Amino acid sequence: NDGNFSTRISDDEVIITPTGVSKGYLSPDQLIKVNISGEQLEGYLKPSSELSFHLKVYEIRPDVKAVVHAHPPFSTAFAVAGIPLDDMILPESIVSLGCIPLAKYGTPGTDELVEAVAENISGCDAILLANHGALTVGPDIYAAYYKMETMEHLAYIDWIARTIGRVNQLGEEELRKLLELRKRFGDDKTFCDMCPVLSALQDDEKVPARTIAMNEQELTELIAQVTANVLKEL
Repeated sequence: NDGNFSTRISDDEVIITPTGVSKGYLSPDQLIKVNISGEQLEGYLKPSSELSFHLKVYEIRPDVKAVVHAHPPFSTAFAVAGIPLDDMILPESIVSLGCIPLAKYGTPGTDELVEAVAENISGCDAILLANHGALTVGPDIYAAYYKMETMEHLAYIDWIARTIGRVNQLGEEELRKLLELRKRFGDDKTFCDMCPVLSALQDDEKVPARTIAMNEQELTELIAQVTANVLKEL
């Protein structure tokens, strides 16, 4: 029953999943139509309790037509650990997502969460929600969903690399090429203001390649946090 999906079908109308219903067993008649102010127009069930942050995304990002919120275990584990997915390590995720910031914690269903999302969504297509889950957006529901899959794939690989004890990050020249590739694909966003590496590249500052190494205590704590979260999802 966790998570929620929505898609904007017109300037003033949004379809969103209902609260308390498993997404794997939804039927079309269970979907809810609301207006951009959140008033229910169609549907016999209640809309997701997190409708408000979906509407806030559409308000801030007119280019966005779909929002996916879920709790994938590895991405959520990074959110629980307080670690953004901003390591520049995989070309595919850099081109498709850029940096993935960590939004501050907000109680689900409250304005706190809406504010946390609003602070991060203007230049990002994927966000980690501290101690909660993850959020992705796109031009349609499939694109938003695939970005969630890409983020979880990145989190899984990042976690494995950290358990090995070394994360090699791409250097300046490689990042510049990927930045140009992303622009060629029609996405010229700045990869989030929260990303010091790519923001610096756009300012023509020199950014050296970086390597992240964790000490034994940090590694043990991260593994424990990830393991606990994975077991919770089983």
